[in-house]
Amino acid sequence: MSRSLRHGALAATALVFSIAALSACSAGNDAQTLQVRPDNAATAVDSIKIQNLNIITQPEADAEGPAVIAATLFNDGTKREIVEKVTLPGTSATVELKPAKGKGPLVVPAGGRVVIGGKNNASAVIENGREAGRNGNVQTVAFTFSETGDIELGAAIVPATSFFKDFGPSALPSPKPTTSASASGTPGSASETPGEQSSSPSATPDDSASPADGAAAGH
Repeated sequence: MSRSLRHGALAATALVFSIAALSACSAGNDAQTLQVRPDNAATAVDSIKIQNLNIITQPEADAEGPAVIAATLFNDGTKREIVEKVTLPGTSATVELKPAKGKGPLVVPAGGRVVIGGKNNASAVIENGREAGRNGNVQTVAFTFSETGDIELGAAIVPATSFFKDFGPSALPSPKPTTSASASGTPGSASETPGEQSSSPSATPDDSASPADGAAAGH
């Protein structure tokens, strides 16, 4: 009996892996986005399913810049759902939603899905990424849908490295001000030298131009 149970368990496990592989292949270009990873949040409320939810920050821990929310939203209902807003409860962070193409609301079509995050997909951008929390923590994300209402679940906060590299913020931090200040100082000091030379009689530039004219004439 125990031997039969072991064989049954192995067969069930193989079936699960086969279905997962076929699902990934049928997903096309978004197969990587649709992979269900054990550390990604997922939930289902009424006809809405949310999978692969993460908050992705800058690749460097001390970098300034935006963060993004990555998720896949499924609508198994007969009516389209509009994502009216996304918030991070307990923080002052604001999330800007944009559809994949054009302007307007972020719509999850009836019987369809929407991928948030990654190239050519819809986006949910947190302007000040630090307000989302620290890497390694879990932050509650609240989605407000036009038909289903509010759905809240916890999202892991991860940097845009490794698996999440292609789904992270598109706007990277600008160079540090100290670097740009020192660079701008160098041309400034150089520009003072010609200024000092220009305080001498204005005939000097004319004299320097004369040999050039003579050389041109010689040619």
